[in-house]
Amino acid sequence: MSGTNLHFEITISATKDHVYQTMISDAGYKNWTSAFNATSCFRGTWATGSKMNFVGCDADGNEAGMVSIIATNIPGEYISIEHIGELKGANEILEGPSVDVWKGSLENYTFDAIDNGATLLKIDMIGGVAEYTDYFNETWPKALELLKKLCET
Repeated sequence: MSGTNLHFEITISATKDHVYQTMISDAGYKNWTSAFNATSCFRGTWATGSKMNFVGCDADGNEAGMVSIIATNIPGEYISIEHIGELKGANEILEGPSVDVWKGSLENYTFDAIDNGATLLKIDMIGGVAEYTDYFNETWPKALELLKKLCET
């Protein structure tokens, strides 16, 4: 796996357990990931070792997304997601040129308690495809602001 590494972080005025629960709840996830795709959702569980599909619809209403493994989930502390393939409709594509360039990339979430019961949420994308750097640099801050608003209200 080759690629680029990206880092994003935000301070949220809520406990790390609250941020964690809000981030991975069905309704919370759909809310904050709407910055990436208005139809974002997940199918699977957040348990360590489980398969997870991150899904959204394209402009034509076709489902597509990522096939991933929850590599590590320490509730309220850390989540590591390993991307292993892509989803096109009902088909999981786990190998081939379109997958091989980013297969094995990681999305890591670290929840650090800071002053006054707040949380510093850090996101590290390791091994992503360089051509998406501008998109992520523009979209991740928007998604994190949505999560912050959701957690603080």
